[in-house]
Amino acid sequence: MHTMQTTNVSPHVKNLPASSTLAVSAKAKELKAQGVDVVGFGTGEPDFDTPQHIIDSLVSAVNDGHTRYSASPGSIECREVIARKLRDENSLPVEAKDVVVTVGGKQAIYLTMQCLIEPGRGDEVLMVAPAWVSVPAIVEVCGGTAKWVSGTIDTDWKISPEQLDAAITPKTIAVMINSPSNPCGTAYSPSELQALAEVVARHDHVTLISDEIYEKLMYPELVPDAVHFSVGSMPELADRTITINGLSKGWAMTGWRIGYLATPAGGGEFAAAAGKLHSQMLSSIPAFCMPPIIEALEQGAPAVEGMRQTFARRGALMYEKLSGIEGIRCAKPAGAFYCFPELSGCFGRTTPGGVKIEDAIGFCGALLEEANVAVVPGTDFGPTAQDCCRLSFAASEEDIERGCDRLGAFVGSLR
Repeated sequence: MHTMQTTNVSPHVKNLPASSTLAVSAKAKELKAQGVDVVGFGTGEPDFDTPQHIIDSLVSAVNDGHTRYSASPGSIECREVIARKLRDENSLPVEAKDVVVTVGGKQAIYLTMQCLIEPGRGDEVLMVAPAWVSVPAIVEVCGGTAKWVSGTIDTDWKISPEQLDAAITPKTIAVMINSPSNPCGTAYSPSELQALAEVVARHDHVTLISDEIYEKLMYPELVPDAVHFSVGSMPELADRTITINGLSKGWAMTGWRIGYLATPAGGGEFAAAAGKLHSQMLSSIPAFCMPPIIEALEQGAPAVEGMRQTFARRGALMYEKLSGIEGIRCAKPAGAFYCFPELSGCFGRTTPGGVKIEDAIGFCGALLEEANVAVVPGTDFGPTAQDCCRLSFAASEEDIERGCDRLGAFVGSLR
């Protein structure tokens, strides 16, 4: 009898964890398709439509013939607009040659890690945690090791400069920080970011990677010092900071897959290397997406601000509702669109359905099955996030009311 030989899969890909956030979203969609009234707080994307003027610019781009290969790092016009935005809004000393336009922020991170990490050298990337689930996986698949330096709910999920200094070793090649934060919804103030950046500046073998994808979604209405600051604007770190950003979150363009990385490192050498790898991987993002980037950055501010104000109201509502539930603790959201409550007060108790809650995964599973509310367990976000769950307030105020009321009733029913 002939035995089929299966294709060998590389162990470092085979052992790669799946995205827990997408898994929760898939399970919630499955239940909804069965007719179950699920309130979903799992998805990390705005619930708004892309502003119409940006959509119109895409249609015009297609009609105007932007349907052929484009320059791999992005058209020069597009990169010049991104560079001007970064100079004017973020005080980053970058030019068009320092920018690579990528397939979403995720690919910008992947390109960055591929260009920094040398497999087999023992390179370590330090995650300022809790951190987004995909980054450690990307580090590992690129041949590095992800390490953690973690805040806790008692510090609003922030780390101290002393913690960061103690965590950096000779093997640390990069420190990655995401502020405002996914999953926490918290944000470092400008002075806090400067203090962390000064630590990195003292270690000249370390690159700082700043993920600023949520920069447009900050809420000084809720947390007064919630003001965005780009660490790459500090002269002592400008050439050692890689800034990651994109249009997904602020402009409600998640499905468009438009991100970018920018750095003047080595006088454009890093961006050139990243651009070369990018060209070998996928040539470029679609040519007809480049005029909409220009449209979004030059004309999109009013729509972005309108969405930001709505998210601020929703964040205040969700925080208020969660803070009223006995048994969970929550930090006030300063940015992004997440609350990240700590659930340990619910552990060791049993649900009406007979499930004993031992951890966050058990809590989230029972909450979905018994109360029809979808949230993401904090398990994959870092060592201090194990007892938490993430709720996205990219949902209507009605859904926030309904879902948080169900969550409160669920917690109240535990025995």
